[in-house]
Amino acid sequence: MGFQNKIETGETLKLKISILILLAIMLFCLSPLAAESFGERTAKALEEKGVSPWMIVILISMLPIVELRGAIPVAIFLFGMSWQQAALLSIIGNMLPIPFILLLLEWFLKLISRFKWGKKLTDWLWTRGRSKGKLVERYKELGLIVFVGIPLPGTGGWTGSLAATVFGLSFWKSLFCVFIGVLLAAVAVTLISVLGISVLGI
Repeated sequence: MGFQNKIETGETLKLKISILILLAIMLFCLSPLAAESFGERTAKALEEKGVSPWMIVILISMLPIVELRGAIPVAIFLFGMSWQQAALLSIIGNMLPIPFILLLLEWFLKLISRFKWGKKLTDWLWTRGRSKGKLVERYKELGLIVFVGIPLPGTGGWTGSLAATVFGLSFWKSLFCVFIGVLLAAVAVTLISVLGISVLGI
């Protein structure tokens, strides 16, 4: 009976992962459109201020929500970078804030929770971390890798770090798992962006 439950659990996880991968592919087949959105507007604003393209890509990939999902298409479509350069710069930028989030987030939330507005923000973040991080809560490190690695809205290094903090995963394990997830996300976004270029003949 226990063995049967394990099989069902494994099949359920595979099904969920397959669905998420399919959704990710569908989403990032529209990567040229993604480059026209917030990432491109940010890139153009920074470029007008004289910021170099490679720094713009790093800065965009550091932003929460956007992360490398927005940075890689901007690097390839807007700046004409090679996929290797786009992926490398975006991975670096995406990972730069992660150690600070993992180390300081809990301390920062405790600090601001002394204030009424801070308590509301802390409660919202904690609730968001729990609701978004069900995969992390159930599968711990493996769940964190999958959660960060599938580049869908609401996932990524920032939210993954929040979930890791909420569920009490250790710093070094969390950092390693987020890094692996970021690498997987970079592969997915870069591949779909390159395929988009090939299909569109850009």
